[in-house]
Amino acid sequence: MRLLPEPVRRLAAWCAVVLLVSGVVWIAVRLCVTFRTAVTPVLLALLGSALLRPLFRRLVQAKVNRSLAAGITCAAVLLVVGGVGYVVALALIDSGQQIASSLENAAKSLTDRFGVAGTSLKDLASHGRELLSKFGGTAVSNVISGVSVVAEYIAMAVLALLLVFFFLRDADRALRSLRTLAPGDTADVTEAMARRAFAAVEGFMRGTTLIAFIDAVCITVGLLVLDVPGAFGLGALVFVGAYIPYLGAFISGAVSVLVAFADRGFVVALWVLGVVLAVQVLEGHVLQPMIQSRTVQLHPAAVLLAITAGASVAGIVGMLLAVPLTAAAFGIAHELRERYT
Repeated sequence: MRLLPEPVRRLAAWCAVVLLVSGVVWIAVRLCVTFRTAVTPVLLALLGSALLRPLFRRLVQAKVNRSLAAGITCAAVLLVVGGVGYVVALALIDSGQQIASSLENAAKSLTDRFGVAGTSLKDLASHGRELLSKFGGTAVSNVISGVSVVAEYIAMAVLALLLVFFFLRDADRALRSLRTLAPGDTADVTEAMARRAFAAVEGFMRGTTLIAFIDAVCITVGLLVLDVPGAFGLGALVFVGAYIPYLGAFISGAVSVLVAFADRGFVVALWVLGVVLAVQVLEGHVLQPMIQSRTVQLHPAAVLLAITAGASVAGIVGMLLAVPLTAAAFGIAHELRERYT
């Protein structure tokens, strides 16, 4: 090695570090994928704890027992999530048929305008019975598989809720255990990194929820003013899609424009596109800088790469978890940079 120039030795050292870190990360990701039924509830519980911790702190400050405060917080989240889920489901059920028929009309209009034969939704639906009879066994197996997947998600949701209770109640104990496990004299650094990562996730969850609500209200009002059918269902879709940055807004906005194009014509569709773009500009230039913490501000390229990586690893759940986990990683990096530079 002494025969090599100094720059080459430095490059070799950095390559060894990168390979070692990449190998550890790859093994960690593979283990998380293998044990996803246990890892996913833990990550979801961390996100839920980050979102609910302010309510828990207020209850504890009001001299409420920690176990009782955690139980009240979990009961409150059940009521809120159940109520929001009921409202969203009701809105989608009430306007789902309208949205579906509007999308079918939009596909037919686009097919007629651009002369693409055999691609309309009606043509696809006309062959549904034949395909079902031909692949009946596959369809039944898919239904059974779908039921098992739903049962798995329900079990993970219940486990995540139980973990939220324990994470809220025993956060201080977990922090003490983390300090005990930290090697040497790194307890303070480890605690600081954990606090910075959790603060980044907490800021992301609270900011995203508030921004999603504002986006959904603004777009719903715009759709109601333009008399677009299924406005409340489309607004609910905007609220849910806001938890997947960029991609969720693109999908919900595209659906809104297609529905407006099918039922109200090209001009109204342009107005809806203008409303969607205006809300996105408001979100990007006003809401995010004002609401979200500076530690959560990520470059759009980093967000897109994180979403893509999360989707490739764990599908929809990976897309939902990718950005907050990336925010936590950036929070740790900021903490280390402030301490050692």
